[in-house]
Amino acid sequence: MTGITYDEFGPFKVIEVWEPSIDLRGTVVVDNVARGASIGGLRMAPDVSTEECFRLAGAMTFKNAAADLPHGGGKSVIYGDPAMPQARKEEMVRAFACALEEVEQYIFGPDMGTNEECMGWVRDEIGRAVGLPREIGGIPLDEIGATGWGLLHAIKVACEYQERELAGTRVAIQGFGAVGKHAARFLAAEGAILVGAADINGTVSCADGLDVDKMLAIKAENGNVVDYPDGPGVGKGAAEAIIDVPCDIWIPAARPDVIREDNVDRLQTGMVVSGANIPMTLGAEKILHERGVLCIPDFIANAGGVICAAMEYQGASEAAAMDIIAEKLTYNVRRVLDIMRSDDCLPREAAEDMAHRRVRRAMGLRRWSLF
Repeated sequence: MTGITYDEFGPFKVIEVWEPSIDLRGTVVVDNVARGASIGGLRMAPDVSTEECFRLAGAMTFKNAAADLPHGGGKSVIYGDPAMPQARKEEMVRAFACALEEVEQYIFGPDMGTNEECMGWVRDEIGRAVGLPREIGGIPLDEIGATGWGLLHAIKVACEYQERELAGTRVAIQGFGAVGKHAARFLAAEGAILVGAADINGTVSCADGLDVDKMLAIKAENGNVVDYPDGPGVGKGAAEAIIDVPCDIWIPAARPDVIREDNVDRLQTGMVVSGANIPMTLGAEKILHERGVLCIPDFIANAGGVICAAMEYQGASEAAAMDIIAEKLTYNVRRVLDIMRSDDCLPREAAEDMAHRRVRRAMGLRRWSLF
C-alpha cells in the first residue's frame, strides 16, 4: 500500500473498510501486539489517509510501551466530516465497528473527531472500546482532561530540567480542543500564563495573558478562539499565526506535521511539549534541538489519554487513573531527559530507545516472530 513501510515492529495488520451503501470508507492499522492487544483512537476527518493511520499506529506502539502498558499500538480512521448530522455519524461509526468485530487485536478509543458517545456506540456493537461515557462505567478521558493532565506533569519535569519556574511561564497552544483546553486549565492553575491559542478558525494572542476561564466558556458554547473579546494587547489572525507567538512553552495539540522544516524557524520558544501525535517532522525537531529548544516527544508527553484508557480497561477508578498518569509521566520524562543528557542525543532518540527495548523484550517472549 502507498505510504506504508514494514520493519521489525510492524504493522501486523492493515485493513481497509468500504461499505458503498452508506458511503463508508475507513482503515484500521494494528501495528504491534507483542505487549498485548493494541489500543488506539478512532479518528474522523475528511482528509485522513491510510499513511496517516499507519504513522499514528506506529506512534501508539511506542507510546504504550514507553508508558509501560500491557498493550500494543493501533489506530483507525473514518473518512468524513465529524460535524455531519448525528444520526449519520452514529450509523457510520456503528457500521465501521461491526466491520472490525473480528479484529480482536484492536481496542477502539476516542480521538480527533470522535468522543465518549462514539465509543459507547462501538461498545454496544462489539463490546471492545475504551474512553466510554461515565454512564456505562467508563472514565471519560476527554471530559476530565486526561491527556492535558499528563502534559502538565511532563511540563513540570521539563521546567525542572531547564531550571525555570512554571508559575509565570508564557504558554501558547496550537489546537484549543479536547487536549489543549484542559492543558490550559491545568497550567493556569499552576500560575502559567496563556499568551496564545489557536483552533481551526484562527489565533488569538495577548502578551499580557489571556483569561483562560473566558476561553473555556467560549469553547463550552461551541465558539471559536477568535470570539475572545477584543481589548488592549489582544491580537487575532489566521490559525497558522500561532506559530509566530513568542512564548516559553509551545504546545501543538492538533494535527500531524504542523511544524516542518519550512516553518520551524518561525517558532519563538524555549520548549515544545507535544499534545498531538506526530505534530513535528524529525527534521524540524533536529533544527530545534540544535537551537537549544527542548522538545518532549509526542508519545511521551501526551500518553495521559491512553494510560487513562488502559486503566479503565482494567477496571480502575478515575482517581486512580489520574494518579497513575501523574506518576508515569513524571518518571518517563525524567528517564528520557536522563538518557538524552548521558548519551548526548535528541529527546526523541532517547524516548525511542527506551520504547524499542521494551517492545523487543516482549517480542522475544512470543513463540512466533510476529508483530
